Amino acid sequence: MSGNIPILHVEGKTLPEAWEKAVLACWRHGVPVRTEYDKPGDPPSRDCTMVWAVEDPFAEPRIHRAFPGGLEDLEIYRQEVVDGVHDHWIAPEEGKWTYTYHKRLFSYEIEGRSIDQIGGLVDKLVEAGHTRRAQAITWNPRLDPPTYDPPCLQRLWCRILDDGKGGGVLNMNAHWRSRDAYKAAYMNVFALTDLQRLIARRVADKAGKPVRVGRYADLVDSFHIYGSYFQEFEGFLKMVEKRSFEDRTWPSAYAEPMFEEARERLRKERGEPG
Repeated sequence: MSGNIPILHVEGKTLPEAWEKAVLACWRHGVPVRTEYDKPGDPPSRDCTMVWAVEDPFAEPRIHRAFPGGLEDLEIYRQEVVDGVHDHWIAPEEGKWTYTYHKRLFSYEIEGRSIDQIGGLVDKLVEAGHTRRAQAITWNPRLDPPTYDPPCLQRLWCRILDDGKGGGVLNMNAHWRSRDAYKAAYMNVFALTDLQRLIARRVADKAGKPVRVGRYADLVDSFHIYGSYFQEFEGFLKMVEKRSFEDRTWPSAYAEPMFEEARERLRKERGEPG
């Protein structure tokens, strides 16, 4: 080992393709690194700095069958990030959540004020789509460093380029300090690209011109596969080896009934009629 963390880069047209390539690159080319969560006997994680990009975030198929989680959980997580359905679960004084991405992005608390960073980002893009200042952060230097599980997502950055047809293309970068490549990254990006779509729609409405979702780029300081679940990860590797890409993915239409069940769960949670 050289002592240097490898910097890896992959791209894919669809979200499942790009995620799969990123996970495999980390497995094959990452270096062993201990973590602060290791238990006695756990092997070191596979770790790298990763830049991975999705050319067309809403191209189908959009769902990878191997992401660890249920389809209902995926829709609930999307709503947590985009709609803030569980912001009310934030209660660190009770040993509960210390933050949500939605709360930090849409209602960042600082100096007694609540800042809608996404709203400000939208306004900036309407004013000048080519701006380099359309960003939103999550890190709170007063609250986050001492917590056990501080935010992994650090910053979103957006920019709009002309499509040559009178419309715009919203590009988005997401910057992460840390990311579980196998067990978290897919769900994270599924939700964030939906947030990208929301931003594009809001800019289009305010600017009075079409804005479509462009490429999504993910920049991760520590992109890792934990040694504690290497045995479980063998299932992912076998799926990639033995199944065609078509048999490793689902189109969004397949998941829609499960997504609707998730929405019904959330309605019942809020006490709303079905």
